Amino acid sequence: MRLDIISVIPDLMRSPFEASIMKRSIEKGLVEVHFHDLRDYSTNNYKQIDDYQFGGGAGMVMMVEPIDKCITKLQSERNYDEVIYMTPDGETLQQGMANSLSLQENLIILCGHYKGVDQRVRDHFITKEISIGDYVLSGGELGAIVLCDAIIRLIPGVLGNETSALTDSFQDNLLAPPIYTRPADYKGWKVPEILTSGNTPKIETWREEQALQRTQERRPDLLNK
Repeated sequence: MRLDIISVIPDLMRSPFEASIMKRSIEKGLVEVHFHDLRDYSTNNYKQIDDYQFGGGAGMVMMVEPIDKCITKLQSERNYDEVIYMTPDGETLQQGMANSLSLQENLIILCGHYKGVDQRVRDHFITKEISIGDYVLSGGELGAIVLCDAIIRLIPGVLGNETSALTDSFQDNLLAPPIYTRPADYKGWKVPEILTSGNTPKIETWREEQALQRTQERRPDLLNK
C-alpha cells in the first residue's frame, strides 16, 4: 500500500511512522508513506496556501490552487483508490471503514487546516471525507495518523499474529472480552478458572459471552448494527 499525505505541517506527522508497528510495516516493504508539504505547491514567493473567506468571516481558508497542483501531480503518476479529506464534518471512522481501506492499493490523505479547504476542493477532488470524532483539532494531521494506524495494522504481514486484528473490538460490532496474563494469582486477584482450564471450546464460549455482556453494558448502540 502507498499512502500520500498532504499537509501544511508534514513534520508534525513523521514521528509516529518511525516507531512500533507503522515503522515495521514500512521496513517490511508492506507500506510506503510519502509526505507532501502543500507550501511546495504555492504559486507565489510567500509560499501562501491560505486566504480570507469570500463574504467575510473569521478564519483563513486553504486555497484550491496549491491543492489542485499537488493532487493532480500525484494522480498523473499513478491511480488512486481514494482521495480522502480529514475533516470534523466527515463520516466518522469506524472499524468497517478501516477494514475496507486496508484492502486498497493507493490512497491520498489531505489534512485540513485553518478553517478548512475551499469547497471546490471537496467538490472536484475528494472521494471520501473522514472524521475521527465529534470535536475539532488544530488540523487534520493527528486524525490522519489515527486513520493510517487503523489501516496499516490490518494489512497482512504487519502484525506478528495474523489473527490478532480479527479479534479486536468492533470487528464484529462487539467490544473485546476481558484479557489476562501471568501470574494467574496476584495479590489474591485471580484469573477466571475457565481461562486456565485448557478447554478451548468452553473458553471461546466464555469470551463470546463476556464480549456480549461488555457491549451491552458499555456500548449497547453497537448491538443495533
